[in-house]
Amino acid sequence: MTSLILKNKNLLLEFNRRTGALIGMIALQTGWCIVDRPHLGLSFRLLVPLTNQRNNPVYGEKQVLSRLDVNESQTEVVFTWNTVHSEHGGELDICVQQKVCLENEQAVFSIHLDNRSPYPIENVYSPYLGGVCRPPDSQQFKAFIYDYAAAQEWSIYPHYVNKRGYFGVDYPTQFGISHTAGTPSVPYCLLMGDRQGVYAGVNTPGCELVAWHTELRPGYEYSIDERVPDEKIISGIDVDLRFAAVHVPFIQPGESRSLTPIALRAFRGGWQAGSDIYKGWRDSWMKTAELPHWVREPHSWLQLHINSPEDELRMPFKDLVKVGEECAYYGVKAIQLVGWNDGGQDRGNPSHDPDPRLGTFSELKEAIRQIQSLGVKVILFSKFTWADRSTQRYRQHLRKLAVKDPYGDEYVYGGYQYQTASQLLNINTRRLIPMCFLSKEYLQICEEEFQKTLDLGAEGILYDESQHHSPALLCFDETHGHRLGAPVYANDCELIRRFSRRSNPVNPEFLYAGEACYDWEFERYHLSYHRSWSKNHIPLMRYLQPHMPLMTAVTGFNDRSMINQCLLYRYIISYEPYNFKGKLSDFPLTMAYGRQMDALRTELREYFWDGEFRDTQGAAVTCCGKPHHPYAVYNQCRTGLYGVAVANYDEKETIVVEVHLENDQELSHYRLVDDPGWKETRNGITIPPLSAAVLLP
Repeated sequence: MTSLILKNKNLLLEFNRRTGALIGMIALQTGWCIVDRPHLGLSFRLLVPLTNQRNNPVYGEKQVLSRLDVNESQTEVVFTWNTVHSEHGGELDICVQQKVCLENEQAVFSIHLDNRSPYPIENVYSPYLGGVCRPPDSQQFKAFIYDYAAAQEWSIYPHYVNKRGYFGVDYPTQFGISHTAGTPSVPYCLLMGDRQGVYAGVNTPGCELVAWHTELRPGYEYSIDERVPDEKIISGIDVDLRFAAVHVPFIQPGESRSLTPIALRAFRGGWQAGSDIYKGWRDSWMKTAELPHWVREPHSWLQLHINSPEDELRMPFKDLVKVGEECAYYGVKAIQLVGWNDGGQDRGNPSHDPDPRLGTFSELKEAIRQIQSLGVKVILFSKFTWADRSTQRYRQHLRKLAVKDPYGDEYVYGGYQYQTASQLLNINTRRLIPMCFLSKEYLQICEEEFQKTLDLGAEGILYDESQHHSPALLCFDETHGHRLGAPVYANDCELIRRFSRRSNPVNPEFLYAGEACYDWEFERYHLSYHRSWSKNHIPLMRYLQPHMPLMTAVTGFNDRSMINQCLLYRYIISYEPYNFKGKLSDFPLTMAYGRQMDALRTELREYFWDGEFRDTQGAAVTCCGKPHHPYAVYNQCRTGLYGVAVANYDEKETIVVEVHLENDQELSHYRLVDDPGWKETRNGITIPPLSAAVLLP
């Protein structure tokens, strides 16, 4: 039987007309055969638990099509299976329709399920690719997804990094960690070789859970270093790399549902090229929040912790004004105040009452007023994701509003340990329970707690853990007013919409900041805080959001490299001496260099603050003839000219680098962060240890 071929400028897809399996896939711009072994072709996979056997799969490649419909232009095909045969339950009255549509340079896979069986459909793998091959010109192959303002990269070849316990799977398996497993925080995934890859991303902005999955069959050749077999067959068994977008819809008997469509597209280049595909789609529907004016300017923050669950009670509210005075002296624009709430940081959630042991509500409000009269903003640390399980409020009232698992039990987050050996040994840690934002009652509680921060007169909140509901992904408590297995991320932005309705009449410039906001949260959030302590940090969120305010922690007492990272990636400095329990004057070396860096990017803001961040795109930097890391390219929006920032993370060696722009623009002069004198670039750019240079036309 002949196969069916769909083709656009980017991809050629070949399908088996009998089973609907995808048996061939070629990246036409490079000739890479992404899928080239027809007998390993796949179409979809379902999990349909039976009463006495949960693991009852339906393998799409084993099903025979009931119908195949192709449009005249051969840009769209619909595969229909009127019923399916499961491995342990026999034939099931489930109709599956999978549509593949060529749109521009991508292929979009959509699947609709009509469940007329007596069993739920829990998992759906679609699209599902078997026999995936790495690019022939690549010595490595890896998966790439967003994680905490940066990225996770996992090797697929030559070593396959198993991301799940070997005891729980038959084959080495990769999923993201629980709170970065899929949408909405991880809306796309890249499979990348050295110079090309495949993009897979959701094609509608919904919050239904879609996770990204790979699997290596039959397993390792050498387990000691997780080595992938080099040959296509080992011990008479096909070596088979599989990839899937895994939906977790929990479609109940009698229910029909269309699942999130998934786009596939081949690309040339690195992670930036793959991310550009996502950015182009996202920009077609999403607009970012309008920023308060003060946060648009180059500036820095102090984060200050004044109490923890172990009761340090570090500073009474009335003494906070001294901190504000020091910030004004150093030119630090904002204070993120942590641990001000009853019980301290990570205790008593979701309560936002001031801790009476630190002072009264009025004393905190007055301290905030005095600090802000000095030109220093006060941003109150806030937390709504979890409830503290140790409180009577949780036990007596909030428990019914917690996210529930399929057994009716609450999910439990391990919590955080502070100060004492009892907590650091995890003996008396206060466990945190993810609460259901799909419950209108809980949203109302959050609004009431938020009102307390508004009444204190602060200029904003920084919502800690705003980016996840770990360890929960779905909620199964229908008394909250939602369906069984509803996605717990669905009202993340709705919460801030509700807060804004309260804050806008009082202060239209009220700042909504969050911790490591995922991309779609920037519809409502103005600023995102994260920690990026790594020489190999991948500035993925800065690439996705070139102009949104992003802030990172600087904790070292001569933290020049972190400050240089802030210059390269346009991160706001969050000064945090003694792990955000000290004063700015505690680390004079860091403060001195940080102020020099902020002065530089204020002077050159057209490039290094207001310009478009391009990561390393558009320039090559070498040292002694070898590629140098790190550096960043900025495109000045007014003229289109490039500026480049280059850092030297080495603690001892001075380096001399050369910078070449792909557009042949000349960068004629440079200066260092701590040396305002400009030098010519003709003899190379000399960068001392722990320093950074900026280059301009």
